[in-house]
Amino acid sequence: MSIGHTLLGLLESGPRHGYDLKRAFDEKFGHDRPLHYGQVYSTMSRLLKNGLVEVDGIEAGGGPERKRYAITEAGITDVERWLATPEKPEPYLQSTLYTKVVLALLTRRDAGDILDTQRSEHLRSMRILTDRKRKGDLADQLICDHALFHLEADLRWLELTAARLDKLREAVTR
Repeated sequence: MSIGHTLLGLLESGPRHGYDLKRAFDEKFGHDRPLHYGQVYSTMSRLLKNGLVEVDGIEAGGGPERKRYAITEAGITDVERWLATPEKPEPYLQSTLYTKVVLALLTRRDAGDILDTQRSEHLRSMRILTDRKRKGDLADQLICDHALFHLEADLRWLELTAARLDKLREAVTR
């Protein structure tokens, strides 16, 4: 996820302080990975330097000055371009799990155990996500569905690989 573009998009509704941006980000996108304040302020500094935001005002308070940021026309254009650019699908061609299975076969270990352990871990993760989905709002349900669909695809791969272990062993140990 592009944090800079996400913060820019959040600014399109109006100027905000860094604290408000962090809170909005965490509420909408950061359930599992909330932003650190330092990350927000370093990103805003970079966006300011690149002309994508401007300081709309500075407020003095009991602590450090609070800058209010506003998105510029260049920032709006940048968000539009980012939103219109499709994300590259992840083909998972260099999977760590695949590497573990092949190494197990090469070293005469039980690759089936690796697949079984991974299957158990995937099922555990799916139960957690299903519970979260059941309790969540629509946004949480959609993000959980995305993760669950990926885990389901992984489970299909685990089953297929388990069924082909003998052939894979022959292919990699020649």
